[in-house]
Amino acid sequence: MDDEPRSASGPLTLDLAVDRTSQTPLYLQLAGGIEEAIRSGTLPPGSRLENELALSKRLKLSRPTVRQGIQELVDKGMLVRKRGVGTQVVQAPVNRQVALTSLYDDLRTAGKAPRTEVVEYRVGRPSPQAVDRLQLPAGEQVLDLIRVRYADGEPLAVLRNTIPERIAPSREALAASGLYACLRDAGITTVLAHERIGATVADEELAELLDEEVGAPLLTMERKSFANDGTVVEFGDHVYRASRYSFEVTLVDS
Repeated sequence: MDDEPRSASGPLTLDLAVDRTSQTPLYLQLAGGIEEAIRSGTLPPGSRLENELALSKRLKLSRPTVRQGIQELVDKGMLVRKRGVGTQVVQAPVNRQVALTSLYDDLRTAGKAPRTEVVEYRVGRPSPQAVDRLQLPAGEQVLDLIRVRYADGEPLAVLRNTIPERIAPSREALAASGLYACLRDAGITTVLAHERIGATVADEELAELLDEEVGAPLLTMERKSFANDGTVVEFGDHVYRASRYSFEVTLVDS
C-alpha cells in the first residue's frame, strides 16, 4: 500500500492493494490496509473515505466484501458511518483505568484537550432518591447537574451528578474544570467510591448531545463517592460513547 492519499480534500483515496492468492480473506486485507493508514496518520481523525461503490470498482471487489471490511473498523471504533457525510475516521478512543479519578483529569493526562458544556445547573429540593443516596439532613437542598464532556472538540460523555448544595461548585468553576478538582479546591477530598458499569443505547436526547445515531451503543457508569470524613460527596449517572471510550480493569488473583 502507498501511504500517500491521492486527494488532499474531500474523501481520501488510498492506494490499497489486495492479494487474491493470500489465505487472508479479502475483507480483512482491506480492513488492515485502512487501519494501517489510520494508525500511521495518513488518514487523520475526521477524514472521509471514498464510498463503498468507488472502493469496490477500483479494487475489483464485491460491495459486500468492501462493506464487511469497513464494518470491521466500525466495530473497532476506528471508523464511523454518518448519514449525509459518509464514512469518517474517528478520534483515537479514550482508554481509562477504573480508578477514583476525574474524567477531566484523565483526559488531560492522556494528552487530550477537555472541554465542558454545562447543560443544566439547578439548585432545589432533593428527590427521595437523592435524600437516600446522599444521606441528607432534613431541609438540605442539592445541585442537579448535567454536563457534556468533550475531548479534542468531540463530545465524549454526558455526566449527570447530584451534589449537596453546601459543597456545590459554581457553574463557572464546573465549566472550567472537573468536579473533583473543584471539590479539592474547596478542601474536600474523595477517598472512596462505589461504581457500577453497564451498557445502554442512545435515545434521542443522548444521540443529540453525543452526536451519535439513535440506538448507538453507550457505556454507563453509576458512581457514589465519599469524602475522608465518611460523608457522601456526590452520586452520578454517566454515559460514554462506546465507539470512543473504554474502561480498563486490572485483576489480581486473591
